[in-house]
Amino acid sequence: MCAVIFNNMQNNFISVADLNKDDILSLLADAAKFEANPNQRLLEGKVVATLFFEPSTRTRLSFETAANRLGARVIGFSDPNSSSTSKGETLKDTIKMVSNYADVIVMRHFLEGAARYASEITDVPIINAGDGANQHPSQTMLDLYSIWKTQGTLDNIDITMVGDLKYGRTVHSLVQAMSFFNPKFHFIAPDLLRMPNGYRDFCKRHDLYFDEQEDFNEEAINRTDILYMTRVQRERFSDPREYEQVKNVYCLRRSMLEHAKSNLRVLHPLPRVNEIAYDVDDSDKAYYFQQAQNGLYARQAIICRMLNIKLEQ
Repeated sequence: MCAVIFNNMQNNFISVADLNKDDILSLLADAAKFEANPNQRLLEGKVVATLFFEPSTRTRLSFETAANRLGARVIGFSDPNSSSTSKGETLKDTIKMVSNYADVIVMRHFLEGAARYASEITDVPIINAGDGANQHPSQTMLDLYSIWKTQGTLDNIDITMVGDLKYGRTVHSLVQAMSFFNPKFHFIAPDLLRMPNGYRDFCKRHDLYFDEQEDFNEEAINRTDILYMTRVQRERFSDPREYEQVKNVYCLRRSMLEHAKSNLRVLHPLPRVNEIAYDVDDSDKAYYFQQAQNGLYARQAIICRMLNIKLEQ
């Protein structure tokens, strides 16, 4: 089966705002094919560069595993201090240099808009693995795949997002991607970490239902299909005192899931800190480790799509 080129993109994967509904569904179909057969040497002779200017475990390892299982070679760095960045090399020069060696570049950067900028200075496809508090589109694809697998559909899902909705790039991307599927959003966050106005306005423009509250309780849990927990991101706070005010504001415990819907699943982009108690791990509602595994298949689909690689049946 031949992969279809994105309708709204020039072989870059920067933001879910660049995707339409068909793009999303096509990528999810490809992810399902890769889950059925993850070891396909479709990238034989290709080089994938992973440039992580910000710490990462799951995203970097799943992208590198995706590339390796598809037969590609992987180059790059996970610590910018081990690169010429530590010598003062600019992002532009780093991208230009790596473009000489790689067929696709996977990049995480602490600055919002860095991935978009990189895509404008090279012809090599750029995959955004997270840019500051802005977007995390590959995480969104594995989130969508996880929702689809656990709910059987993406349509008409109640999604409750809890925690750091201000700096949480995963929830920002998910709000945009789910806009095609008539969701209901429930945003639970302290006022300091509420969903930014831009994404609330996005919901209004697209006639998406949402409500907001600060209390995290069983009533909120019992009405939802997907409970999307997030950690409070210490690295995004310029004032440590503000982080101390909100760092442990919410914690999901197994007892709170006692009367939840049978189809409810708990998602989390990980890593967790204190927002999900360990006793939740053994619950049949917990899906965050499987969610992380789904990242392999989603990222295989993304890499192949960027390189216009045909998928085997």
